[in-house]
Amino acid sequence: MPNIYDPQQYKLDDRPMENFLDANEIWDILKRNENPDPQRVREVIARALDKNRLTLDETAVLINANTPELIEEIKNGARQLKEKVYGKRIVLFAPLYIGNLCVNNCAYCGFRADNQKQKRMTLSPEEIRDEVTMLEDAGHKRLILVFGEHPKYDPQFIADTVRQVYKVKHLNGEIRRVNINAAPLDVDGFKTVKDAGIGTYQVFQETYHRDTYLKVHLGGKKRDYDWRITSLDRAQEAGIDDVGIGALLGLYDWRFEVMGLLRHVNHFEAVYNVGPHTISFPRIKTASGFKVRDDYNVSDEDFTRLVAILRLAVPYTGLILTAREPAHIRDEVLQFGVSQIDGGTNIEMKGYSKQKNQQDLDQEQFTIGDNRSLNEVMEELIGHGYLPSFCTACYRLKRTGEHFMEFSVPGFIKRFCQPNAILTMAEYLEDYAPQKTKEMGYHLIEENLKDYRDEQFREKLSQRLDRIKKGERDLYF
Repeated sequence: MPNIYDPQQYKLDDRPMENFLDANEIWDILKRNENPDPQRVREVIARALDKNRLTLDETAVLINANTPELIEEIKNGARQLKEKVYGKRIVLFAPLYIGNLCVNNCAYCGFRADNQKQKRMTLSPEEIRDEVTMLEDAGHKRLILVFGEHPKYDPQFIADTVRQVYKVKHLNGEIRRVNINAAPLDVDGFKTVKDAGIGTYQVFQETYHRDTYLKVHLGGKKRDYDWRITSLDRAQEAGIDDVGIGALLGLYDWRFEVMGLLRHVNHFEAVYNVGPHTISFPRIKTASGFKVRDDYNVSDEDFTRLVAILRLAVPYTGLILTAREPAHIRDEVLQFGVSQIDGGTNIEMKGYSKQKNQQDLDQEQFTIGDNRSLNEVMEELIGHGYLPSFCTACYRLKRTGEHFMEFSVPGFIKRFCQPNAILTMAEYLEDYAPQKTKEMGYHLIEENLKDYRDEQFREKLSQRLDRIKKGERDLYF
């Protein structure tokens, strides 16, 4: 396992549950790495291609590399690194909104408390069952449950909802991993949710720039910057070692936010010896009652570039791209960084069972840019040679947290992820795919089987594929 720590760049005196981010430090690092020499940029890319975590200074070098030639070299480096670490597999999931009650007033969010247009509701147990059934019938195995920040959605409510989702099984369908996007909790609250068997707990800082944070968070508990930035420390203290961080791009300068995300990664590694399981970087989108200026809008050019920089900076961490982005942007950045996407997404309350063709902005947190069905996304991925994956093996085999890093930092996780992607893809082809998708998918599987030089392992994988075709499910390495 490579040495991912650099004492000169990591604040090894970070302490648990204390704010770690110094805005002046970030701007100083960006400033001292302005106008980098092209050779320096190439040295940083080469270091990343050896699967080393980049320091803040090295990341600043990439951020400041502004010529078209160097930007293209950064993207090409990210393509190579992604292939080294993750192969051709792309993990698929779906969001399920459980409730949109909220006590916060976030200027960018349709759920905020003072938005009178928002149609408020919390799904009943029967409605949750109906939504999960529809998702299972589409082929999903991984969900992220999304909750507004409200006292009703306390840790016990979240835990009970998770258990209910796991119980829903329809035909060959089942949800094997439930992740959470909800309010920050105290340590005891995180323990309650952990006991329900969750996967990853996400809390996005939204913006790491404190002054901007206070400008856009106008009321409610979320206005407490320090409570939020230390939230996933409390999750770690509670034993949740799979956590997801994120920044909402467009609230402040994207260069600062990328450095803020990396500083957050450094903090976890310094204090808990484990990085975040995932990093998200959604761009701000119009919402019901939207109240944010466009001073810091992130262009498509800068967005695709920053995804590549994040991939090089943190080789082992999953990068999530959601249906906020239109299909053409999603298709582009899959090449050089993203490892997880949602498919067949509907973010309306009761949206999956409604089967509506038109978005109702007053029942959504924001607008989405990719309305394709899960099967349309599957066909697109397969057509470009990607292996769509619904795998949850690491979660069930306890390859999480620090143990996950032991595999993923050196790139060994590819040995598990690719065959497991093939097996879960075969389940989808057998149970849910139209004939065209099924033919495309099995052709891709056959092509990938040829790449296994270990004949004994290839035979084991082929035998498990045969067992899936005969009706067995949930086989994995």
